[in-house]
Amino acid sequence: MKGTHTILECDNISVNYGKFNAVKDVSLSVNEGEVVGILGPNGAGKTTLVKAIMGLQKCSSGSIKYEGTEITEFPPHRIVESGITLVPERRRIFSDMTVLENLEMGAYLVKEKAEFRKRLDYVFKIFPRLKERKGQLASTLSGGEGQMLAVGRGLMSNPKLLILDEPSLGLAPIIVKELYRTINGLSKTVTILLVEQNVRAALGVSDRILIINNGEIVYKGTVKDVTKRKDILRLYLGA
Repeated sequence: MKGTHTILECDNISVNYGKFNAVKDVSLSVNEGEVVGILGPNGAGKTTLVKAIMGLQKCSSGSIKYEGTEITEFPPHRIVESGITLVPERRRIFSDMTVLENLEMGAYLVKEKAEFRKRLDYVFKIFPRLKERKGQLASTLSGGEGQMLAVGRGLMSNPKLLILDEPSLGLAPIIVKELYRTINGLSKTVTILLVEQNVRAALGVSDRILIINNGEIVYKGTVKDVTKRKDILRLYLGA
C-alpha cells in the first residue's frame, strides 16, 4: 500500500573521495510502499549514494533521516537494525558457503528460531529454487540463482526499506524478466529503492524516477512523466 509517509529522506548529501566530489548535494525522499528508481550511466555516483545511505561511505555534508531519525553517522549494523537492507552490486554472496548458510548470514540479527523459520519459509516461497538448492555451495549457482540468493539474503533481515543496487547486472534478458516479476511482487510488501542501468526494467516497476549524472540529480519525476521525455532518456540514459 503506497502512502505519503516518508521513510527515507536525504537532504543535500555530498560524498568526496579525496578531492573528487562523487555525490554533490543530492536530495531525495522515499515514501512508504513506493518503488523509487535511481537511473544513470556507469560512474554517475549511484552506488556511492547507496553506500552513503548504508553508512558504508562517510558523507562530507548533508543529512540522512530514516523514519524521522538522523542516521547520517550510524554505523552500517545500526542502519540494518533500523530496518534498511542493501542487496549490493554484483551480489557479493559467500561462494564457499551453502545457500542455507548464506541465508542464515542475512538473519544474523534474528534471535528466535521460530522467527528465523518464518523468514526462511517466506524466502523459499518467493524463490523455490533456493529451497531446492539449499545444501549446495553458492559457487555452484547460475548468475540468476546467485541474484535470487542475494535478494533472499537481504529479505532475511525483514527490512522495511530494501535497496537493490544493479540487480540485473550481468544477467541474461530472460532472467532479468523473471527477477523483475519477483521485484514487482515484493513491492506490494516492502518499500524499494532501486538503482539500475537497465532503464526498461526499472521503468516497469518504479513509481518515481531520479536520474543522476556526474554525482548530481538532473531529473526527478513519475514514470509516466519521464517516459514522455525522450530527450532526457536519450541524453542521460541512451534510451
